[in-house]
Amino acid sequence: QVRLVESGGGLVQAGGSLRLSCAASGSILSINEMAWYRQAPGKQRELVAVVTSGGSTNYADFVKGRFTISRDNAKNTVYLQMNSLKPEDTAVYYCNSRGFYHSGNAFGSWGQGTQVTVSS
Repeated sequence: QVRLVESGGGLVQAGGSLRLSCAASGSILSINEMAWYRQAPGKQRELVAVVTSGGSTNYADFVKGRFTISRDNAKNTVYLQMNSLKPEDTAVYYCNSRGFYHSGNAFGSWGQGTQVTVSS
């Protein structure tokens, strides 16, 4: 079992910044992808950003230029720096990771989510 623990959410005014962190633990051999998703009330969960083990990144159009995803492979941790926040960024943000256990089996895990609220 891979456990993902998120932190860094909170309440911020529009135009402000927050930094989310997500640390993975367990019998992990390697993590291929680490990503952030978000889900606003009444909406489906959507991809925000993803980073591969090699450092390649991909962003949803609605966060390009404002959010930056990064990872520390040595710590199995992914970060999401969120700048120029807008009220529409309000959502629960979830960390997701995919990789392999030491056993060779693949895994895909979700964090418990962290609330981000942006006031106007």
